[in-house]
Amino acid sequence: MLDFLTFSAGFTDMLVRLTLSVIVTWFIIFALYYKKSKRRDFSFTFMLIHIAIFFIVFFMIFVLEDMKGKTSMGIGIGLFGIFSIMRYRTDAMPVREMTYLFIIIALAVVNAIAEGVPMFELILTNAIVVAAVSICEVSLKTRPSKLVQYDRMELITPDRRDELKADLEKRLGLKILKVEVGAVDFIRDMAMLRVVYEGIDSPANNIVKLKNSQLQEF
Repeated sequence: MLDFLTFSAGFTDMLVRLTLSVIVTWFIIFALYYKKSKRRDFSFTFMLIHIAIFFIVFFMIFVLEDMKGKTSMGIGIGLFGIFSIMRYRTDAMPVREMTYLFIIIALAVVNAIAEGVPMFELILTNAIVVAAVSICEVSLKTRPSKLVQYDRMELITPDRRDELKADLEKRLGLKILKVEVGAVDFIRDMAMLRVVYEGIDSPANNIVKLKNSQLQEF
């Protein structure tokens, strides 16, 4: 019974590093990422992937620590497998979500292998990552955009841009900030516009035509 309740020497240190890692990741996901995107599905995925990878890396190192000469190779193979899960999805992941996924995985790996690193240095490392993400989110503000197939060709000329924005605001119900004219089809009397507006971005904004399988999600 006593053997069952015995913990390894590094288990307590692991719990401390796990707590720090989860707190930092929680802040990045819900204070920085979710605040702008409002994507619960990705937030759920990021959090669970972070915890799972932390334990995978920690126990992978723990098992291999006595196998001299094989630890580096094992960690390398393990990390290759971990980063390969970034392609497990069936749908394309937006660049912003891919970047956050990479950060979440990197934090899990760094905190899991940081055994023996002073806690001050580990906290400072996590703080630098949080600061970098925060600065990028604040200074590199991106506005959501939407691709629109537009039928009023007479309004796409530069001298009637104000009328174009007013018509789009009326028909879309959005506060239009900028309109860019793309492909123009004079045969079908239609133009492709990229409309930049105030609001929350969505992956569906960049889809020109929905498939039947995608319509079932609405």
